[in-house]
Amino acid sequence: PSGMPRPQGGPRPGGGSAGPRPNPGMMPQRPAAGPRPGPGGGGRGPGGAGRPGGAGRPGGGGGFAGRPGGGGGARPGGGGGFAGRPAGPGGGGGGFGGGPGGGGGGGRPGFGGRPGGPGGRGGTQGAFGRPGGPARRGRKSKRQRRQEYEAMQAPSVGGVMLPRGNGETIRLSRGASLTDFAEKINANPASLVAVMMNLGEMVTATQSVSDETLQLLAGEMNYAVQIVSPEEEDRELLESFDIEFGEDEGGEDDLVVRPPVVTVMGHVDHGKTRLLDAIRKTNVIAGEAGGITQHIGAYQVSTEVNDEERKITFIDTPGHEAFTAMRARGAKSTDIAILVVAANDGVMPQTVEALNHAKAADVPIVVAVNKIDVEGADPTKVRGQLTEYGLVAEEYGGDTMFVDISAKQGLYIDELLEAVVLTADASLDLRANPNQDAQGISIESRLDRGRGAVATVLVQRGTLRVGDTMVVGDAYGRVRAMLDDNGNNVAEAGPSTPVQVLGLTNVPGAGDNFLVVEEDRTARQIAEKRAARERNAAFAKRTRRVSLEDLDKVLKAGEVQQLNLIIKGDASGSVEALESSLLQLDVGEEVDIRVLHRGVGAVTESDIDLAMGSDAIVIGFNVRAAGRAAQMAEREGVDVRYYSVIYQAIEEIEAALKGMLKPEYEEVELGTAEIREVFRSSKLGNIA
Repeated sequence: PSGMPRPQGGPRPGGGSAGPRPNPGMMPQRPAAGPRPGPGGGGRGPGGAGRPGGAGRPGGGGGFAGRPGGGGGARPGGGGGFAGRPAGPGGGGGGFGGGPGGGGGGGRPGFGGRPGGPGGRGGTQGAFGRPGGPARRGRKSKRQRRQEYEAMQAPSVGGVMLPRGNGETIRLSRGASLTDFAEKINANPASLVAVMMNLGEMVTATQSVSDETLQLLAGEMNYAVQIVSPEEEDRELLESFDIEFGEDEGGEDDLVVRPPVVTVMGHVDHGKTRLLDAIRKTNVIAGEAGGITQHIGAYQVSTEVNDEERKITFIDTPGHEAFTAMRARGAKSTDIAILVVAANDGVMPQTVEALNHAKAADVPIVVAVNKIDVEGADPTKVRGQLTEYGLVAEEYGGDTMFVDISAKQGLYIDELLEAVVLTADASLDLRANPNQDAQGISIESRLDRGRGAVATVLVQRGTLRVGDTMVVGDAYGRVRAMLDDNGNNVAEAGPSTPVQVLGLTNVPGAGDNFLVVEEDRTARQIAEKRAARERNAAFAKRTRRVSLEDLDKVLKAGEVQQLNLIIKGDASGSVEALESSLLQLDVGEEVDIRVLHRGVGAVTESDIDLAMGSDAIVIGFNVRAAGRAAQMAEREGVDVRYYSVIYQAIEEIEAALKGMLKPEYEEVELGTAEIREVFRSSKLGNIA
């Protein structure tokens, strides 16, 4: 026994302790097979850290990463392989990263192994110290389970998961973007863009989209979209600044009687302006081109009723059908409507339209039957026709006052004014508080060369004074001067008083509300927010919906032709009416109208630059080119058209649109011939 060679690294025979632990930083080498150990006595030593394996071959050398231990008495087994099963009771070393081996004399654990006891399944901790065993599955929280359930229930469009609504109503402003919609429903704007692509709409996240597009998207997610009206939008904006619009402050004792505001309405050429001319005893019709009122004017006159002087404010609205929107604004700010009907023509289309506007505004109507001095006049026929529309004369048992007049001759004008005052006293409670900040409505506005932006406003409550800071639509400024309807300077204007205001930053729109605020900063903030809101709404309205299906068709040259226009005029209401009339022109699907820009004032060089870049036609309505703009247009070949009557502009643009249509070719058969025989000629070829 003493002459028996002892294997390297093993314990002394009979020893119970294992060999020294190898350096974990070094990869153990495969040892050569040693000599066969002889019998010896020895106890059982701890094996390597590996899975218990079967018995090794007696006398074999250690495998990779295992060295045989010296054994006395027992036959040492072979060493364990790479991460393999270690030897049996003979005492082989544990494999690389293996588990505990069987107990053997002098076994050494493998690299990264743990010295193990006598067998048993160990952990699976590897050489890099990760915890062993299978991953434990903990219980999911209620939030996780809820999110998984919502993900299963969420609608998917083109693979994009969307939040699911329960029919909730989402309030959005006009011209809202997908980002605005996403904030309301707690969604990702990029996912909404992807959904719109799958639905066939090309929309960016920040682009203002139309109401139809928002409703289409909301329907896919079971939401309902409510587009906030402009009036409600403006009310919410003013409430954010602690401003109330449209209410008289104070109590009953603070209210005083104000003059009635009267709108003259009726069919074209039935004598509305002539009637106002007779009332004011001035000739305001001389400057109207084509005999059609181009601007809304506001005037205040005085009359005697029962030996008492009473004031009446008149608003003159154009009668042409193109000015429907302007006439609707006039009715909105009106207390009483005078419906002018020619006795020789009777009820005409615009008469019915004006009547409907007055009824929609819920204002009393006084009918003025004009032109009773003209041959063929039949006032009784007019009364019968209007009975069909709910206007029954007092002599027929109704409550509508009819007055037969002749505006040209100036007949019975005082009786008409008396009827207006009596109707106001009988039907309306016309009172307002003159001691609060002024509020009202913009009737008309224009850009004056010497005065800048000039707005005609009607004070509805409060008193407007020179020096007040006011907001009119998206314009603001300090009142620099005020003029009455005769051009005289006034220091203040009470309820129901029309005045022209100077000092605004830009030209407001016809029909915009105005109010007086305390600070210039507040006025600027309100005006900027209104301008941004209107800009988004206009962009969404102007944006043409391009679907993926017809995108290629639209882009093909000659497939769709477009007439680009730039409209400039002397008044905002006239420009708006002209644009509305032109956009209603329809000469076919191949030709389209696009208004690139519209504004108040003369044609400028920037307008010519825009027309050059977009091949547009510039229309000047009652304005001319300013400065070098005319020379620039002539030099660059830009077409600039000037008009003073709206009829001419509509007719010429319609003719231009028809000229853009593709010609239709029609084959006309002039004669027939039959080929009987064909001869061949070396010089001429085939001869029939």
